[in-house]
Amino acid sequence: MLKKIIDETKDAVVSAVQGVDDILSAITGAVKNQVVSVLNGVGEVGGSAIEAVASITSGAIKGAGDVGESATDTISNTMSGVVKGASEVGTSVIDAVRGGVQGIVQATAETGGDVGEAAVSAVRGAIKAAGEAGTDTAEATKSAVGGALDAATTVGGDAVEKVRDALLSTAELPRDVIESALKGSDKDQ
Repeated sequence: MLKKIIDETKDAVVSAVQGVDDILSAITGAVKNQVVSVLNGVGEVGGSAIEAVASITSGAIKGAGDVGESATDTISNTMSGVVKGASEVGTSVIDAVRGGVQGIVQATAETGGDVGEAAVSAVRGAIKAAGEAGTDTAEATKSAVGGALDAATTVGGDAVEKVRDALLSTAELPRDVIESALKGSDKDQ
């Protein structure tokens, strides 16, 4: 079922951006609509909301790539769609953020992109979207970092190190919150 969500989202993003001038807004809308649709039927998905949202963002990143858009350019809009959709259906924004970032990092790895750069863009996008939705940005940041590390662990190799290094070296992210989230993830593993 999760593969079906990835494919449906990929197709929705490709369809949404065809013939429009504002591709990034079209991506936000397509992702939001997918989140609303999937989370309203989450009982049918059989998995958690986090897994469902991860599948949606994975499909969005792959769809953006299919139409020639840079994953980095579309990540913030993808996270905005995730947060808007989760808020609309009453799903935990914090859980949706974790799943969203997880799917973005996973899809970036699968398509040969820079997982560190994707993690930074996804965490940045999650913070921005959570703030706009009135959600605790420190909690959203911790959840986003957790999602990035979950995906990096799944990817394997040196992905975890790349993600950690990228998150810690980015001046625009709240270093104290990032460090706290990274320390917390060390205890989880």
